[in-house]
Amino acid sequence: MAEAKGPYQSPAVACPSLAELTRLSEEMKLQCTDDDLQAVEEEMKYFASELERLSQLAQPSLPVSYPRIPGYRPVQENNPYNAWYWRCDIKGADTGKLAGKTFAIKDNIAVAGVPMMNGSKILEGYTPEFDATVVTRILDAGGRIVGKANCEHLCLSGSSFTCDAGPVRNPLDETRTTGGSSSGSGALVASGEVDMALGGDQGGSIRIPASWCGIVGLKPTFGLVPYTGAVSNETTLDHLGPMTKTVADCALLLEVLAGYDQGRDPRQYAKTVVPEYSKLIDAGISGKKIGVLKEGFDVCTEPDVVEKVRREVDRLKEAGAEVEEVSLPIHLDGPSIWTPVRLQGAYKCLIRGNGTGQFWKGYYPLSIQESICRGLYTRPQDIARHVKKFCLIAENLDRHYQNKFYAMGQNMAMVLTKAYDQVLEQYDVLVMPTLPHKAPKLPKADDEQSKSMAPNTVPFNSTGHPALSINAGFSEGLPVGMQIVGRHFDETTVLQVARTYEKLRDMNK
Repeated sequence: MAEAKGPYQSPAVACPSLAELTRLSEEMKLQCTDDDLQAVEEEMKYFASELERLSQLAQPSLPVSYPRIPGYRPVQENNPYNAWYWRCDIKGADTGKLAGKTFAIKDNIAVAGVPMMNGSKILEGYTPEFDATVVTRILDAGGRIVGKANCEHLCLSGSSFTCDAGPVRNPLDETRTTGGSSSGSGALVASGEVDMALGGDQGGSIRIPASWCGIVGLKPTFGLVPYTGAVSNETTLDHLGPMTKTVADCALLLEVLAGYDQGRDPRQYAKTVVPEYSKLIDAGISGKKIGVLKEGFDVCTEPDVVEKVRREVDRLKEAGAEVEEVSLPIHLDGPSIWTPVRLQGAYKCLIRGNGTGQFWKGYYPLSIQESICRGLYTRPQDIARHVKKFCLIAENLDRHYQNKFYAMGQNMAMVLTKAYDQVLEQYDVLVMPTLPHKAPKLPKADDEQSKSMAPNTVPFNSTGHPALSINAGFSEGLPVGMQIVGRHFDETTVLQVARTYEKLRDMNK
């Protein structure tokens, strides 16, 4: 008697026909014989059975706590700077370090049950079923999440006009950009809509809007804050971090966000002890050595930015710090070192790798991967113009030069890291303008990105050093940011210098 079979179940993998294998062999120039192809056809059945079993196993997921409802997409009159993508209300624990604080979450970071667009139509309609680790940590500490902040299209812009939900306007001057890609997060903190926000940074995307919106934004040391549950742009450049009004809030939020994530995030090499930053920031900076990076001023395109930051950093002498100029010519090569890593790396990780990439151990958010894949496959015409150009350039490089320039960039990143480390053996921090110019006007139509935007921010994504932008005052009514860079995992000193400066600045208002 024939063995009874269970009900039909759709296979996890469709096995290719001989005709398909023949075409594939020709495309790959493998010159397979008929016997070769028949052997492949048979062997594929074995792999299909293994993949079938894998698909039947329960996949791990990230935890979800605290009740919530999906919320709503705000209408224009309730979204004055177009900074909100989605409004919700998720109350965390009754007590904790962040109790009573309201939060906006950059829309490349998953919040379970709340729609997520990552600034692009290709993800529209996707709702994650899990909370990113940083979201869980905020809620566990008593924070209240009140919405998702608009971000730039797939987070591939430092401006604030590429989001498919429309441009994000600067609360200090609505005709100007907030900077990106954490554009909505910057606008919401600056306007007082929320107490704090989360941003993401692969080339300056926390520090750029922090500078142009006049707030505090910290790109922590690479790996200090887990990236688990966020759309990855380029695994070796990805950072998440706080965006706040004050240094005290920045320190408090970092204290909650930082720390090891159970091996889920490959950016974290080992467990780290997280200091109570909020209790250490007022220790003062008497005796600290501050290096004023000459090349960080040389790249500026507006003289008032140079004058403003030089004058403000000199005031740190009042607090007992030793301030002197230091030169590091390789800083000027930082953008050239970063560019191929970001270009080819983000293309492989974000576009070809569907927002997760591969070749790393940790937690892969499958629903994000599947949703990006479907969007890119079914609606490639909806990719933003600047991202289409990005893809064409990266694909051309891949086809003609393979991963040569990516590898060269990563090799030189080690040289760049060592150069900063050597200077930071002599100085406690380095300071420079965050950006070379003030916030430009929003374009009236699709326009080219500013290529002079980030010469001082991108080097520290390549090297992983902590870098904080704080408002150094205003010129022509627009904020000017000062960037403070420290040793790896020495956020304490960076925050102490920022806090000391903040006190000096605010005393003279």
